[in-house]
Amino acid sequence: MTRGNQRERDRERAQARKAGAKGRDDGLTPEQRRERDKKALEEKKAKKTQAGSDCGGGAADNKGDKK
Repeated sequence: MTRGNQRERDRERAQARKAGAKGRDDGLTPEQRRERDKKALEEKKAKKTQAGSDCGGGAADNKGDKK
């Protein structure tokens, strides 16, 4: 019922994964992080709507105009 050194290898691999993991050590509180993320999403949404209005959006109008 022995597992040999598998446990030790698994611990080493877990430590290696933990060290490479992206941490949340940005010094922000959860509320500040939410505000930052909310602002980023609003900017992204505004940019997307701006890009959508720039291209005209007339694809639906040209549906049956093949001559």
